[in-house]
Amino acid sequence: MHEKELQLEVMKTLEQNMDEFISSYLTPIDKIWQPSDFLPDSSSENFKYEIEELQTFAREMPYDLFVTLIGDCITEEALPTYESWLMGLDGVDQENRVGWTQWVRAWTAEENRHGDLLGKYLYLCGRVNMREMEITTHHLINDGFDIGTSSDPYKNFVYTSFQETATNISHRRVGTLAKQSGNKKLAQMCGVIAADEARHAKAYKDFSSRIFEMDASGMMLAFEDMMRRKIVMPAHLLRESGQKAGELWEHFSDAAQRAMVYTGQDYINILKDLLDEWKIEGMKNLNDKAERARDYLMKLPDRLQRISDRIATPQLPYSFKWVKS
Repeated sequence: MHEKELQLEVMKTLEQNMDEFISSYLTPIDKIWQPSDFLPDSSSENFKYEIEELQTFAREMPYDLFVTLIGDCITEEALPTYESWLMGLDGVDQENRVGWTQWVRAWTAEENRHGDLLGKYLYLCGRVNMREMEITTHHLINDGFDIGTSSDPYKNFVYTSFQETATNISHRRVGTLAKQSGNKKLAQMCGVIAADEARHAKAYKDFSSRIFEMDASGMMLAFEDMMRRKIVMPAHLLRESGQKAGELWEHFSDAAQRAMVYTGQDYINILKDLLDEWKIEGMKNLNDKAERARDYLMKLPDRLQRISDRIATPQLPYSFKWVKS
């Protein structure tokens, strides 16, 4: 069977379990949290005082941590790009309202709440130049992204397994650091978003595990290809007004590293977790090319660790237009 035909057959087989996937990894709309559950109630007598408290804690957040929170929000707000990308996968029939199309819509609906919650928080906090933040978001959606997966579902599920885990780490760490400074409300917001991301990561890891069972060699080669390319973050084309696409990414990444929200070590740890999750070391029924791919993947964490240990995080300050001076 041709590689593309096999992938389509695998996707159709997985699609038969869609009810199970949705009930296991997504939450019914009437039961899941909504942004208004965590934001100050404008009809409440305490609204003014809740806003003052929110703004006080926001002013006290360390600069790099606050910038990382804004960048995380912008990343979430670029959701239209991610939905259109998933709808274009081989095996996803946009004219069909069930199966993979149903998953993409339902996943998108859950993800949509993240940017809504953080965006409203940042608007209320009084520390953000909202127009500059909105310009960055506009650019990010307009620029799109190229994560090197094309329409290959195997590569895309490797990417989402990795990326949803990374966003879980980032939101969870921002929440933990916020809580340490007494900002319990922001910690709650980041915590519920991180929990969503953890569920989504489990889903994509499960999809990938099942693909390994049906097409071990094909999935192994997809995993190798993605790791050779390196997993780029969905906001890798980040820019501010007056900049070229991608010009801001390094500054944002450095800020996240300095704040210890998402680091090079986290990248290595996620890779190790995926190698364990998918039982790569002991996988059987691989062709010669996939065997070599497996060998490469098993040696990669140590190789990345040696490189990471030699790289120092730049300490040069950068003034983001997003933050009011």
